[in-house]
Amino acid sequence: MASRIYEWLDSRLKLKPVKETLLDEPIPGGASWIYVFGSATLFLFFLQAITGMFLAVYYAPTPDHAYDSVRYIETQVLFGAFVRGLHHWGASAMVVAIGLHMLQVFLYGAYKPPREAMWMVGVLLLLLTMGFAFTGYLLPWDQNAYWATQVGINMVGSVPFVGTFLVKVMRGGDMLGALTLSRFFAVHVLFLPAAIVVLVALHMFILRRVGPAGPWAGAFERRGKRGDPSMRQATPAGHVQAAPAEGRPSVERRAHRSEPFYPRQVFMDAVVMLGVFAVVAMLALTLSFPLTDKANPSDHSFIPVPEWYFLFYYQFLKYMEGPILGPIATWVLPGAFIALLLALPFLDRATDRAPSSRRMVLGIGALFLVGVFGLVGLSLHDLEAMKRSDPAVVSGKAVFEKFQCSTCHRIHGAGGAVGPDLSYVGDQRDRAWLIKHFRDPQSTSPGSIMPKFPLDEQQLSDLTAYMLSLKKGA
Repeated sequence: MASRIYEWLDSRLKLKPVKETLLDEPIPGGASWIYVFGSATLFLFFLQAITGMFLAVYYAPTPDHAYDSVRYIETQVLFGAFVRGLHHWGASAMVVAIGLHMLQVFLYGAYKPPREAMWMVGVLLLLLTMGFAFTGYLLPWDQNAYWATQVGINMVGSVPFVGTFLVKVMRGGDMLGALTLSRFFAVHVLFLPAAIVVLVALHMFILRRVGPAGPWAGAFERRGKRGDPSMRQATPAGHVQAAPAEGRPSVERRAHRSEPFYPRQVFMDAVVMLGVFAVVAMLALTLSFPLTDKANPSDHSFIPVPEWYFLFYYQFLKYMEGPILGPIATWVLPGAFIALLLALPFLDRATDRAPSSRRMVLGIGALFLVGVFGLVGLSLHDLEAMKRSDPAVVSGKAVFEKFQCSTCHRIHGAGGAVGPDLSYVGDQRDRAWLIKHFRDPQSTSPGSIMPKFPLDEQQLSDLTAYMLSLKKGA
């Protein structure tokens, strides 16, 4: 039945050439797990797009309602917390996937001729992914989102000549407010997705025209061109294989071997996509991404912490303060780094892609990675040493005091003894039990004299966070 449907569609839409283009593209060196990162990145982009569509159904991009709409998604919408978790952890996974893909291309020297344009498009896709992360960070409109975005926008203001103009464009005025949020939302859900779709299409078009690079094989690349029939012969299995040659290194023999994209590479890509989704789903189910307090523009004491993939830069800025070093760190070095990435295919003058011919380039890349991970480690150490009070816990303690709960409950020796001692209630109860109890004490403790307090969702969440913080050793 399926074959008949395919034949019917093929007779009208000419699907066979499309199939040949998509599935029969030869892979130099054969299918490999090292080639899965591009497909994983594309899969994660579609995951972000789908989850973002569902979140946008309930999200309200205004300062008065953005925070409450996100909290509503988390607490009231069916599977809302799970979908938001997929979107949050999917963003981190997409940064990891595109980073590994760029690293694999860098290590294999796959940016060399004739693939310079494909590398440059990949660099632009990396920048767009960072743009997704930055614009999406503001949308929850909590304290961390507000002040982290404020820091990012102020950095743009240090760019000479155009900095002030760019800041006004990003803010939509003189201060971060309603226009800023609506513009970030529009860029996040409209402009950036459109740009990334165009660049992905261009990336795939270039890949089909120049073909994948395959493993290292400098001598082979100098002697033969891709598609040269004199360098290949057909195997009984229908794969394309290079003509045998005496004395060639094993890596070069592997470069000569080739097989279609389907079925082995498709299978490998599908397995990795399934594994990536399983990991992201597990993180979404087990690790929540809680909101801090609602954005308060007057609270200048709040110290924002960026996402992990910006931590190295966050740490770097600590060492580059001042009127001279500050601008160097905020726009000179980032601009120079992006320019070097784009120009890498033209700066690396090695005759082939073999590591032995590219020691300097690979060494510089290794030093850069060591520096980045070193800065991340230092940033995590500083954050661990920093004593930070969870805003939700602070607000929950205020709710506890507002409703005079201490008249009945004792915490660490202070308060009444009418109700249970709450000194270590966080070790005894979980979040679900506490929320149910606060909404209706009789539902969890029949006969309880505790009344139903008029708690809104924010107060309920904050009070629960405060109770969960009351643990031994805390």
